[in-house]
Amino acid sequence: MGRVTVHLDEPVLVLNQNYEPLNICNVRRALMLLFNGKAEVLELNHQIIHSATTSWHAPSVIRLSAMIKRPVPRAKLSRREIFIRDDYTCQYCALHTRDLTLDHVIPKSKGGAHTWENLVSACRSCNHRKGGKSVAEANMRLAREPRAPRTNIYYMVHRYLRGAPNAEWEKFVPGFSRSNDA
Repeated sequence: MGRVTVHLDEPVLVLNQNYEPLNICNVRRALMLLFNGKAEVLELNHQIIHSATTSWHAPSVIRLSAMIKRPVPRAKLSRREIFIRDDYTCQYCALHTRDLTLDHVIPKSKGGAHTWENLVSACRSCNHRKGGKSVAEANMRLAREPRAPRTNIYYMVHRYLRGAPNAEWEKFVPGFSRSNDA
């Protein structure tokens, strides 16, 4: 009988005691929470983990035994987060692509800050065309004003779910549907 390769880095949805999405961890971390009695399994994934003496089904969704109070997550300003906010779309020509650059709406040379409100996704062509000019000087127009993304308890989970193959998570994450994956 052939062995299935187990990926201990596969994602596991972690729910708070009240079933709200709290975090995403890997199978290795989820198993430690389970073995230490800090969580229970709600859904399993397709993998089986083998040790020398026993085997377990890998968890896909776990729920913590105790309620955890955490502040509302904040989006970290990073290149990847800007691209996610802008849906991998150039904010000047609306080209949807993974080959994007960051553009400072007000160029750094003119005092533009490295903030959510001054950074947008731009295709290479538009970024080159705009150069070190302002949007008005370059005779260009933004598709929408850049802002920091609004976050709530589902923010991190929904972001992570884009393209994730975890059908077991659907009933625990409102608004997630596999047909919406990109």
